[in-house]
Amino acid sequence: MAPVERSPTLLNHGSEDEMECRGYKTNSYKAFLCLSVVFLCGGGPVGVLLAMLVFRWRPDWKLRATKSRCPLYRADAVLLKDIYGQCWTETVDIIYVPVDECTLHVPDWLASYISASPDFHLDPKTQTVAAKQYGSCGQMPEGGDCSSYKEEDGDEDDEETSLTSANDKKRLCVRFFDHQHVRYIWNSNISCFTKLRGLDDTTPCSYFYQLGGLTREEQHRKCALYGENSIYIEVKSYSRLLFEEVLNPFYVFQIFSVILWSLNDYYIYASCIVVISVISISVELYEIRKQAETLRDMVALEAEVSVWRGDSGKTVCASVYEDIPGQELVPGDVITIPPYGTMMACDAVLITGNCIVNESMLTGESVPVTKTPLPNPPPTEGQDPCVYISEEHKRHTLFCGTQVIQTRYYGGEKVKAVVIRTGFVTAKGELVRSILFPKPMGFKFYQDAMRFLAVLAGLAVIGFSYSVYMMISFKAPVKEIILRALDMITVIVPPALPAAMTVGSVYAQRRLMKQGIFCISPPRINVSGKTKLVCFDKTGTLTEDGLDLWGVVPADMSVVKNAADLPRGALLAAMASCHSLTLIEGEMTGDPLDLKMFEATDWLLEEPGPDNTRFDILAPTVVKPVTADTFIMGASSQTPYEIGILRQFPFSSSLQRMSVITRTLGNRNMDVYLKGAPEMVASLCIKETVPPDFHTTLMRYTLQGFRVIAFAWKMLDTSIKFHHLQKIQRDQVETDLTFLGLMVMQNALKPETTPTIQQLREANIRTVMVTGDNMLTAVSVARNCRMVLSNDTVILVTANPPEEGQPAHITWTYSEHPTEDSVVQGQGQQPGKWDSGADMSEPLVEYDMSYQNIQIEEPEGTYHFAVSGKSFAVIRNHFPDLIPKMCVRGTVFARMSPNQKAQLVESLQDLGYCVAMCGDGANDCGALKTAHAGISLSEAEASVASPFTSKIPNIQCVPTVIREGRAALVTSFGSFKYMALYSMVQFVSIITLYSIDSNLGDIQYLYIDLAITTSVALFMGWQEAYPKLVPQRPLGSLMAPVNLFSVVGQVVLMIAVQVGTFVYLKQQPWFVPLKPDPKSDNILCYETTVVFSVTSYLYIVLAAAFSKGRPYRRPLYTNYVFMMSLMILLGFSTLLLLHPFTPLAKFIELKVDMPFHFRLVLLAIVSAYCIIVFVIEDFVVTSQVLRKLFRLRKKLPKNRYKLLEKELAENPDWPPVGETTYAVGEKYQDSTHS
Repeated sequence: MAPVERSPTLLNHGSEDEMECRGYKTNSYKAFLCLSVVFLCGGGPVGVLLAMLVFRWRPDWKLRATKSRCPLYRADAVLLKDIYGQCWTETVDIIYVPVDECTLHVPDWLASYISASPDFHLDPKTQTVAAKQYGSCGQMPEGGDCSSYKEEDGDEDDEETSLTSANDKKRLCVRFFDHQHVRYIWNSNISCFTKLRGLDDTTPCSYFYQLGGLTREEQHRKCALYGENSIYIEVKSYSRLLFEEVLNPFYVFQIFSVILWSLNDYYIYASCIVVISVISISVELYEIRKQAETLRDMVALEAEVSVWRGDSGKTVCASVYEDIPGQELVPGDVITIPPYGTMMACDAVLITGNCIVNESMLTGESVPVTKTPLPNPPPTEGQDPCVYISEEHKRHTLFCGTQVIQTRYYGGEKVKAVVIRTGFVTAKGELVRSILFPKPMGFKFYQDAMRFLAVLAGLAVIGFSYSVYMMISFKAPVKEIILRALDMITVIVPPALPAAMTVGSVYAQRRLMKQGIFCISPPRINVSGKTKLVCFDKTGTLTEDGLDLWGVVPADMSVVKNAADLPRGALLAAMASCHSLTLIEGEMTGDPLDLKMFEATDWLLEEPGPDNTRFDILAPTVVKPVTADTFIMGASSQTPYEIGILRQFPFSSSLQRMSVITRTLGNRNMDVYLKGAPEMVASLCIKETVPPDFHTTLMRYTLQGFRVIAFAWKMLDTSIKFHHLQKIQRDQVETDLTFLGLMVMQNALKPETTPTIQQLREANIRTVMVTGDNMLTAVSVARNCRMVLSNDTVILVTANPPEEGQPAHITWTYSEHPTEDSVVQGQGQQPGKWDSGADMSEPLVEYDMSYQNIQIEEPEGTYHFAVSGKSFAVIRNHFPDLIPKMCVRGTVFARMSPNQKAQLVESLQDLGYCVAMCGDGANDCGALKTAHAGISLSEAEASVASPFTSKIPNIQCVPTVIREGRAALVTSFGSFKYMALYSMVQFVSIITLYSIDSNLGDIQYLYIDLAITTSVALFMGWQEAYPKLVPQRPLGSLMAPVNLFSVVGQVVLMIAVQVGTFVYLKQQPWFVPLKPDPKSDNILCYETTVVFSVTSYLYIVLAAAFSKGRPYRRPLYTNYVFMMSLMILLGFSTLLLLHPFTPLAKFIELKVDMPFHFRLVLLAIVSAYCIIVFVIEDFVVTSQVLRKLFRLRKKLPKNRYKLLEKELAENPDWPPVGETTYAVGEKYQDSTHS
């Protein structure tokens, strides 16, 4: 018997999808015992129904109650638990995959999953299978169940994946389960379930070029395992939605309450609740179905795809193509891309031709990008083969859901791509999964709400017990005892509580929509109210989208303001050809920087046409000058000066450059032009061609916020012909270049940026810049927008990895910036020879060219870290202990890749920051999804990955979201506190009346619960956000001492009022106590009249007190509908107290013969109560004295970032500016520069 695995197995280890997995198998005895216990102890069929209901809410309980733990390889069900504590159960099924007959050849795509299976042997060289002579599974008839055979054998080495035989056809038996649209299959290599992979990461690049297309048989085999290539969004019928919604615990409790009220003869109130619930559930079902239909229509894609059919290495028929539905695609299929584009139905790697793709669905970037074939470098001895990596090779990958606009191909060759992922594991599928299965938020408010509900449930047990005791003492019938006791539960835990908790975020969502901000996750609105730090992208977010060309700085001459004035040569040719622009329907489109650059040259761009054969068999994009004087060889030859772009290596954020291979018409050789980050370009150039004062000149521009691009060039050897171009690797051509010069672009701040940053600063909300741009440019922009103040110090943190025997090390240096006294005057250092191109009589923008080192012994005031993406990676790997300090004091993070942006957000969250991220969607999707409140400025469909999407194209939306979040959070707190106090008020009322065998009447309940509580809770959320952000954030925990003080104080005061008025009533000389009549409800009495009249005021006063205005919401009186409802309710309650006319009193069941002076005393008591309540809520609870008293018991702050801030403030010797920090093993030490 195999030992049971006590510790769970981890799936997706180290990823955000990590889960614990435990195996269970059917145990008939345990299942029968569970059913018997439920049937006998639960009252027969009723107990079974209740058990089914509970098991529906908690399927893990059902699994544990009916099945037994077992090793995973024997499990027929698994229990999954993610890192957030959520549990799921999934059934393990079996797929039969055919293998080749005779040799039993196992396909490559399946071999890795079954190579170590104990029931057969896999030859690693021939990939053939020989069944072992031992083991429990041999040949089986068609449809035989391998798992049942294993159970009978009982051997410890039960097989995981088996060979079966049916009518002499061999097939593999593969065990799997599906979870959240992802398939996990048994991998016997590691004895664990693993995600079913396509041809994605770790596949050698050369493998894609070896594929000759799948045969129909091979495709059908793969389809059996991978399933259909579709992103199917189920739109459930209304009947099914109704059934599932009614079984929700909230509605089950409401159904229980309505039944109970009906049995208590509260028909009117029960009927009203039913009507309200029907309306509510109808609207909810309509919204759920509408959202499902919208999502289904958004992802729906039905298209035919042309597939290249081969026969797995036999006679390859290159001309055999077949059109099949996109749903039939499987990894390994070789597809062709139509010349005029298509919508991609899968993720595929491009192997021939170029594609121009609109990826707005994924990235939010509406600018088309060019995709080129996957590089296939020849194998190098001693080095591992180049493997495909999704992130690294995304410029060669066509993603599902993106629109291929046009294709570029050579001669008669088709544009081909290899399918690597299908269905929900594609990029689009992952995006849809993130919408269908969002990560839960560990927000304290919701956690505390559950704890508070548990407290109310405890009170319900006490009330239940007290009711039973009192009813027995009054010798009430058993039926009445049960009904009264159960009714106490519905009083203490109000059915409307969950709805009241969400009312604030629902109204805030509508207000945001009116302001052009859309939210797809309302709970995130409450979370955004706790925002402590905001990360901003730079380009397109803080600065304008468009760039203006300030000038060009050639390596051998002075600054040229107009690029069209450049002499004909390599630099002008580089600006005209080194880009990814294309013509779509006659309009030039592409990256805004490329557009500005090309427009400045005053050249023309022509796309290839059917008669364009001037460049041999190639059909390139052609660029040429506009003027008629465009002949390279003089008037005699009349050879046009045209440059054909033959090969493009697209821009990569990780490589920080792009390049093209071109040929000038009439030339025998080809040229390489490269542009990119100046530091990167200079490192690829021949050292002698880089001007000696390159770094000085570069710093001169970047310090003032210019965006600087460098150019380089080289001439290829004439031996390189056209047919070599598609095989040549970029690292072969992007080396030994000649430096050409710099292009200086102006990127102005948006006018709304600086005021918004100042607004956030005044609200004590940290701002951080996370950009892919140059470090000094980013620092300059941070200073200009006042993210870094003029008297603040910026420390550059430069980390280098281990090299040449030297350990990883960090250097700490002060940043440089223009001196304040050199503004506009043109004073300062004289530039070097290359510098002299600038006219020193005119400042570039605001400052002259001078700059100086800031010599400070110790940083005065605030200091900020500026870290590059390269340094961030080194610190993460070699100095992980410093990451928290980098996050606490880091303000500028430059040259950050998309993954590093997400990593930074996660690191900030680990320190306790509530992080918002604002970006334009281009490279920020990961960070937007990771942040607590991601705000996308893109209107593209990719914004569905971000909780918030703003039509406002600037960062003004950030304070708006935070203000509305704070208002929604305060409203949710107020609503929750009100519903809790409403329950406590009614609880005390019922306990008081039960003591005399009385109760409130049906109409009285209706007035309190419907007229007062429902209307008040509904209109309370209409209070709008306060227009100004204040430094103090709202509380995020219901269990915070201040909130507990408020709730407990109000409960004590409310009990005092109810008990006091009840005692005061009994002391009146005219008072006649109730004599309970067992045959009557005993409602019409003095006690019930007083309790009802007084508590009516309590509900109204508490609603007003918990609707505080400033500093997070507008004043109470601005909520006109709420104020009107309060005034009407107060007026009607006063009428009932002071002078209820006889028909009304009879209808509500009130005593009318109480003296008027007694009624006035009750009104005075209620008025005094009102004053005390507002004093407590508006002065005591919000006072700094009370907060300081509670802080006395709080020794250390809970958030790590506060501890670090305190530690850094108390350590004047850190950071060690002017020193180098070396990594020593896992430790590090400081060493002074020599």
